[in-house]
Amino acid sequence: MSGTRAFRVAATGARVVTGVVVAAACVLGVVTAVHAPWPVIRHDPAQVDVTPLPGDSVLVCNGDLRALGRDASNPLEMRSAGSPSLTVGGTSGDPASEGLPAQDLEGAREAQVLTGAVEGRSAPLIAGAESVTVAADDLAGFAALPCGTPRLESWLVGGSTGTGTEDVVVLTNAAEVPSTVTLTVYGNVRSTRTAVVPARTQVSLPLSSFAAGNDAPVVEVSAAGAPVRAVLQSSLVRVLDPVGIDLQDVVAGPQQNLVLTGVESFVSAGDDAEMAVLRLLSPGADARVDVRVRAEGSTSVADEFTVPLEPDLPAQVSLSGLEPGRYTVEVEADAPVVAALRQQDGFGLDSDFAWVTPAPELEADVVFAVPTGPSPRLQLVNTSEEDATVTLESVDGGQPREVVVDAGTTTGIDVSPRTTYRMRMTEPVHAAVTLTAPGALAVLPVRASAGVEESLTVYP
Repeated sequence: MSGTRAFRVAATGARVVTGVVVAAACVLGVVTAVHAPWPVIRHDPAQVDVTPLPGDSVLVCNGDLRALGRDASNPLEMRSAGSPSLTVGGTSGDPASEGLPAQDLEGAREAQVLTGAVEGRSAPLIAGAESVTVAADDLAGFAALPCGTPRLESWLVGGSTGTGTEDVVVLTNAAEVPSTVTLTVYGNVRSTRTAVVPARTQVSLPLSSFAAGNDAPVVEVSAAGAPVRAVLQSSLVRVLDPVGIDLQDVVAGPQQNLVLTGVESFVSAGDDAEMAVLRLLSPGADARVDVRVRAEGSTSVADEFTVPLEPDLPAQVSLSGLEPGRYTVEVEADAPVVAALRQQDGFGLDSDFAWVTPAPELEADVVFAVPTGPSPRLQLVNTSEEDATVTLESVDGGQPREVVVDAGTTTGIDVSPRTTYRMRMTEPVHAAVTLTAPGALAVLPVRASAGVEESLTVYP
């Protein structure tokens, strides 16, 4: 082979090798680029957190207790069965009060609307609570209820249309325009009722008039035109003996994690299956619900079970076998649910019952009123992993009290009746006021105070 040809072969071989190397590098580069993050041109929208100017703080109270059937010729007529005692207070003194008439209730006092006027750029924190005791042939017992905020959407988880019950849904419209309210009943028998609540008045509807055939109903309350305050009044007569009354507040909406505190188990001479009963509903979806029961002051679980729920069908489960004492019930579900628990201290004359609704998580200062009633007590639940220090003081002055609520526990402290308190906490807590005596039960969850404005994220 000549030298020139040998050189050409060598040069060609070098080019081939170089080409293979370059091709391999290109392939490797492409493969790497496919799996590597590519440059992204992104424009984050401008945003700013804004706290809106507050409006006046407004709370609506329920007013007189209702009695059905006292006129045999008109069994659906309602009459006043008792006027409540009202306790109010706020961070700027007692709120202003204005009455609303109950046009369908003969002999009733006006229900009160509490208003805390804005001062400068802040609204005062206000609170109110009612309580009433009755002892009549058809109604007997003790009931208490905080004054609440009107809502466009809410749920009533309780009541019955069974034998001996005379339950009433009370709708209060404190606005200047009428409200059209749709009541949707979930239960063995589905039904819907629409009622118009005129401006600045109350309308009362017997539960049996639109939820007949349901021993364990759940009612969704939807308002259009103006928000309304919905309350469920329950009563029970066994044979001929009245055995309790209750006033139940609404549940704001379905959630996956609920805390019910203020639950109490009482000594039972017989079957305790009805002493504490939990009612659950999963709107529109199947749900698996895990329920845990813990005694006050303990981190250990006293009872634990799972409840499968079908869509739109209420279920009830008994918390039987609990030792007498105070408890917190934690509900955790894989879909949003609503829940409430009915507890009672006996079965015959001189007994009472109360519905316990979920206590929301509290992170900011709150003001709550303790109404007239027996042995008032504040139950505090800390579900976090950090101990919480809660400071409690009367809005009228006085020495502040501090209580440490250990992580994962419930703590109870005595409070005074007819007193309004301001509460601060270092960690989120759940809270409820209980009032308990033989033949007298009530549980009032503590909710975020009217007048607290949360910041909003605004995107220009």
